[in-house]
Amino acid sequence: MGVAIRAAGQGDRELVVRVLSAAFQDDPVSGWIFPGVEYRRETQPLLMAAFADIVLAEGRIDLTEDGSACALWLPMPDEVHDDGGEGFRQVRAAVDPENERVEILGRLTAEIHPAGRAHEYLWMIGVTPGNQGQGLGAALIGSVTDRCDREGLPAYLEASSPRSRALYERLGFEQTGPALTLPDGPKMWPMWRDPRG
Repeated sequence: MGVAIRAAGQGDRELVVRVLSAAFQDDPVSGWIFPGVEYRRETQPLLMAAFADIVLAEGRIDLTEDGSACALWLPMPDEVHDDGGEGFRQVRAAVDPENERVEILGRLTAEIHPAGRAHEYLWMIGVTPGNQGQGLGAALIGSVTDRCDREGLPAYLEASSPRSRALYERLGFEQTGPALTLPDGPKMWPMWRDPRG
């Protein structure tokens, strides 16, 4: 059975934020950024909204037709522009000014992001908890990696949990470089997928 996928528009912003907030409520990296269930429940949607706004402006959000899963993709050029961390400071100021972990995460993931070759960057993918394990994430990723294969374009992401890492490995991603260990926090795994013939 196929999964119907469409490009999200500005009118889908709140749905995307709800999906991501629900999907990442128990994620180890989200727990590190926003320790405490109530704090995370209240503040994490602001971060997801900031991410959705960035990707709606600069990339593409794919959404399952039933609204239960979405993937945020950014096209990355050969050389990534370094703004000196200003973008991360702006996100922190808009989301949770007292929380330095918002900015730290952005800076550390930027430091390990591969440069020198254009690629598609899967910034985030989320499936609502009641719909996980049904192949929606694989379908969302596959729709883009199929295009990457046709166009000879690699793809990159950071896995934020062992479970997501295993899914990405099944979809052809391989760890590239050492895992990123967040300060007093969990690991993230940088993963790369070369296009297939």
